[in-house]
Amino acid sequence: MSTTIPPDFDDPDLAKKVEQLGTDVIDELPFGVIRLDDEGVVQLFSRSEAKLSGYGSRPALGRRFFLDVAPCMNNDRFVGRIEAARKRGDLDIEFGFVGDFSDRDRELRVRVQPAAAGGYWLFMQREH
Repeated sequence: MSTTIPPDFDDPDLAKKVEQLGTDVIDELPFGVIRLDDEGVVQLFSRSEAKLSGYGSRPALGRRFFLDVAPCMNNDRFVGRIEAARKRGDLDIEFGFVGDFSDRDRELRVRVQPAAAGGYWLFMQREH
């Protein structure tokens, strides 16, 4: 029986490692995991992200993340950074952001990396 060691938020190959995991393992990571397609539509929204962010059980799959799920992140400080990195062809970025579903003053560490099947991953770490 092999045991999979979950990736750390700071792992340089975080997206590649997450793509090797089953959804059940992704759901239990200690940070939020979201995968968006090239149009920003949610393909995966981990249970840990739903819980840690305060988003809860509202539907997210198949919805436009920056318009329907998290319009508070539809600004230059968040999606603007992602779009600028995509245009540069360098979608491996990390930045801080203040604001969450349950706490507008909560500080987040955000990592964005490309997804192998297209689109990109958002990883959200919150201080407890």
